[in-house]
Amino acid sequence: MELPLGSDPRTEVLRRMQAALVDRFGRIGRAAAEWRKPEWVLVQGVIGARTKSEVSNAATDRLLARWGTWEAVARAPLEDLQADLSTQTCPNLAAERLKACLQALVEQRGAVDLSHLFDMETQAAMRWLETLPAIGRKIAAGVVNASTLDRKALVLDGHHTRILQRMGLVPPKAGTDRAYEAIMPAMPPDWGAADYDEHHLLMKKLGQTLCRPARTDCSHCPFASDCETGRRQLGG
Repeated sequence: MELPLGSDPRTEVLRRMQAALVDRFGRIGRAAAEWRKPEWVLVQGVIGARTKSEVSNAATDRLLARWGTWEAVARAPLEDLQADLSTQTCPNLAAERLKACLQALVEQRGAVDLSHLFDMETQAAMRWLETLPAIGRKIAAGVVNASTLDRKALVLDGHHTRILQRMGLVPPKAGTDRAYEAIMPAMPPDWGAADYDEHHLLMKKLGQTLCRPARTDCSHCPFASDCETGRRQLGG
């Protein structure tokens, strides 16, 4: 069952945020077609912890180019995968998690194949993904949203969650799951999957520049007046 969206006063805040973010950083289009297959998005998510997206994208492409299929990646020696993922922040852990996830998929589906998710409701598809090793809410949302599944599911990384907490839009100590459940009812009902994707990527840019973990630059934030932290910092 889809979550009821839009019946929340935070919805207009999110609309203003999106307009301000686009004005500040520009529009962000969808990823290339070869990067939107659900299986590719899954792999990229599993190996991408604390690593820049462009680095993880390249590593995902290299894996498929070297081994030919995701099933072959699942069978590959762990030591080889660790070497293949040397560009990742935690290559040994990334390789272990990827191998476990792909092996579980092969055991359950006979192949690294997520085509069955197209026939499932969004929340059911995410719950199914979260039963796989190394798959939490962030990766599950990424697979159903950023891939050709094109579902309304908001990807929340550390940057995005931190900003929502500082703004007062989700509870201050909410983890990814709780933040997701808290913000989804406020998402504008007319936004499609691509809007969700662009919003997340724009929020990530904000978190990497003005709303960093250790400091905030509220005086240059495009929507400080809508933010609890911004109003405190600027005396508003």
